[in-house]
Amino acid sequence: MYKYIKGRVTEKGVDYIVIENNGIGYLIYTSKNSIMSMEDNVEESTIYTYLNVREDAITLYGFISKDEVDMFRLLMSVSGIGPKVALAILSTLSTNNIKLAIINDDIKALSKAPGIGKKTAKRIILELKDKIDNNIVIEENRVIENTNNIDEVIGALLSLGYTRNECNNVLAKINKENLKTEEIIKIALKELSKK
Repeated sequence: MYKYIKGRVTEKGVDYIVIENNGIGYLIYTSKNSIMSMEDNVEESTIYTYLNVREDAITLYGFISKDEVDMFRLLMSVSGIGPKVALAILSTLSTNNIKLAIINDDIKALSKAPGIGKKTAKRIILELKDKIDNNIVIEENRVIENTNNIDEVIGALLSLGYTRNECNNVLAKINKENLKTEEIIKIALKELSKK
């Protein structure tokens, strides 16, 4: 069993990547979210893997984060969900959105994934609700909201002509907790004007 593979991503497809390690190219099926998260021209990437062995095929699935591979395994623990359907769900929703949908009984959100009807969405919610920790999801949601604020601030500062380096340096100095995006921008502009 492979836990992860480190290597250079040599090819990206719609639902797969090829990662080269020690002269061997591993074909790894992955979610669209993982493919979009992978940076181009990186010397070495770490892909967390799941090896699926069947009578007629051995298939390697991989993801950019441990959280995503854990969600993949969790989804496959639901009766009637195989690797292709689990991959379709992870390509449609982020792991955090899947957790939120399960906690909030959001059948509609889970049904957005191809191959997932209302019955299957209900089964996912029923079988996984007890396995998702509410406190972790709420905390992850706060972190995501904070990250989105920072991305907006950086975008605004870049559009004003500041470099990414200047943006990152000034944001590191600011206590961003409990501040709105606009407030962070104002403070950042004050700091940047001092230079």
